[in-house]
Amino acid sequence: MECLRRRDFIKGMSFLGVAAGVDLAAAGYDPAAKFSLKVTEVEYRRNNAGRQLLARIYEPVGKGPFPTVLDLHGGAWNAKDRKAEEPMDRAIAESGVLVVAVDLTLAPESPYPACVQDANFAVRWLKTKAAAWNGNPAKIGVYGSSSGGHVAELLAMRPRDPRYNAIPLREAPSADAAVAYVAMRSPISNTFARYQNAEKRKRSAMIKNNKTFFVPWDTIHESNPQEILDRHETITKVPFLIMQGALDDNVLPAVQEKFVQSYRDAGGDIQYELFKGCEHEWVAQPGPQTDHARDVVKAFIARQVNAS
Repeated sequence: MECLRRRDFIKGMSFLGVAAGVDLAAAGYDPAAKFSLKVTEVEYRRNNAGRQLLARIYEPVGKGPFPTVLDLHGGAWNAKDRKAEEPMDRAIAESGVLVVAVDLTLAPESPYPACVQDANFAVRWLKTKAAAWNGNPAKIGVYGSSSGGHVAELLAMRPRDPRYNAIPLREAPSADAAVAYVAMRSPISNTFARYQNAEKRKRSAMIKNNKTFFVPWDTIHESNPQEILDRHETITKVPFLIMQGALDDNVLPAVQEKFVQSYRDAGGDIQYELFKGCEHEWVAQPGPQTDHARDVVKAFIARQVNAS
């Protein structure tokens, strides 16, 4: 079913074109541009379970340097890998963005905060590597889906938290994990509300996923973005984009909208797009709704990287 936006598409934006031979650093990012891609993979670290965590690099073929985005996959903290959001990653990269999608430690390997530590490390690592792939490391953005959105929110709000930056980066020991902006699809912005919803709907697999990830159990509150705001913790506030399906019975729209308002009340810049007729993972299916989601993400990136 085609999804409609709650608000009109971003108005008043003018984007500079990407012409052959034009320096993108000066010309800016044009979300309507089209590039071919070079796709490669490298290992970015080995986790405590001994698994190689790989990064898949979607590098536009062109002059660059290109805006740089780190993709954090979903999977309820317990499943999936760097390939989970490949269609979205390719669509973003083909418009002239270096996209690097990384594996995250899964809860059965190690519970919270292991995957957030991976993400924190990946930001610092990407800042040292982006230039080699024709990316601009000056404004690293993040794209996160579902549980990857939860990780992205924690990463953005707590970039210098000692629990999260515990993995040293030898080649750049003073590198900062701060990010410039975060775009998300169906992020788990209230972890405890998500668990309560799973209990109410008797979703045993989701209940198990939560209990595997949040060890000890109280970390479901400590790492809850909504509760972080409710506790008035000191956080870093960067621009957020949240895309939410109106028919999502996994992450409920009312819960998401409360987080959006709380982030705004805390002084954060947040763009919220409600996709009518859409469920939790609507972007997994081709169609107008998925095309629109890609356009929204690209326009959001343009607003961030083209800002003076």
